[in-house]
Amino acid sequence: MINKKTALIGGGALALAGAVMLGLVIQANSTARSQVANDSVRLSDFKSSDAALIKQGEYVMRGADCAACHTAKNGDFAGGYVIGTPFGDIQSSNITPDRETGIGNYTQRDFFNAVRQGQGRHGLLFPAMPYTDYTRMSDDDLRALWAFFSTLEPKAHKVDELAGMNFPFNQRLLMAGWNWLFFDNQPFAPEPAQSPEWNRGRYLVDGAGHCAACHSPRNALGGPIARQALQGGLVGTWFAPNITNDAHLGLGDSTVEQIVDYLKTGSDGVAVASGPMAEAIENSTQHLSDEDLRAIAVYLKSLPGAPQPAPAALATSDARMQHGGQGYEVHCSACHGTEGEGVSHMITGFAGNKAILAGNTDTLTSVVLAGARAVHTHTYVTGAGMPAFDWKLSDGEIADILTFARNSWGNSAPAVTTEEVAKMRKQLDLPAQMRASVQ
Repeated sequence: MINKKTALIGGGALALAGAVMLGLVIQANSTARSQVANDSVRLSDFKSSDAALIKQGEYVMRGADCAACHTAKNGDFAGGYVIGTPFGDIQSSNITPDRETGIGNYTQRDFFNAVRQGQGRHGLLFPAMPYTDYTRMSDDDLRALWAFFSTLEPKAHKVDELAGMNFPFNQRLLMAGWNWLFFDNQPFAPEPAQSPEWNRGRYLVDGAGHCAACHSPRNALGGPIARQALQGGLVGTWFAPNITNDAHLGLGDSTVEQIVDYLKTGSDGVAVASGPMAEAIENSTQHLSDEDLRAIAVYLKSLPGAPQPAPAALATSDARMQHGGQGYEVHCSACHGTEGEGVSHMITGFAGNKAILAGNTDTLTSVVLAGARAVHTHTYVTGAGMPAFDWKLSDGEIADILTFARNSWGNSAPAVTTEEVAKMRKQLDLPAQMRASVQ
């Protein structure tokens, strides 16, 4: 006799199998919308001589931020960059024209399928490679990107992309079911009612720039939550903030010019990029034209998000604010200023900085515990460093200081708890600091 548990497991397995099979059918019959010229020539046998096309391809590569994820200690585009996920660590692949360990055996059709459909020669790709966004990229941009990659030096570096992934999530076949559930395999379609600038911004944000890959939340299966697009998401130990026009948590108080400044230089005069966003600016957005950066800003400013009223700030008489203010004065004010003003374009300011108000405090706690390096760009070549305080401050002291910063100088946000700091300390594998806290 089959019990309820067995029936549920069996039903779930059948449902998953059905999703996989249907996903495979969809993958096999995906819309062939590409006009591919080099459908038989391998990348390793092809080297474009079209200087204009190669230059365009390099620009597309910058917009798609290929270098940030596919470059590690083994050289440019040779892969091995580790991307943390809830299902284990995945390593980026070698995308140089090396035949044995890279994409040298790829034809242009293979290249288009990998970038835009998530179908590699060795099996289905995982959405850590954002084909779910790249599916909106045009044929012209992909042809230019192919031409650019044909000029790269082949680098022999074998990468086992899935070595750090947990079973069963390291099974490529499962991605067929995931694609069936979550992959919206549609090309970019301009909105006729919007301006060319707005449409260009949408193409860059939702396509090549794959901003949603970091700045949008994911469900338990790693699928995008469409109704919360660009309203903030987790990236390892960092939280990518809300980049809609939300007045409290997003870009509502930022001008188009300030957004352009941030993407071009790494700072809008208050916030200074670090962590994954610093990598994106250094490798990608600082290289884009002012016209494209403005288009991105115009598009982001048009997104309403899901605005919520700001909470009331904690009273200055609150014990956490009192203790946190004392800690801030001793440990933080020398760099970040007595009024949270920071140093323009060099050290993050807290007054009016919406990124520090998010409900998720992972970025704040990880930066204070482990330190960080600020972005350095062609405009501001010297990025400041944030020292680690894990050895010096207890979890409670850090929580109180962050609570103070989030509720001073016009800011208002929920208090940071000792438990949140302790959780991040454990995640970063740092030694515990057990001194007493006001909390």
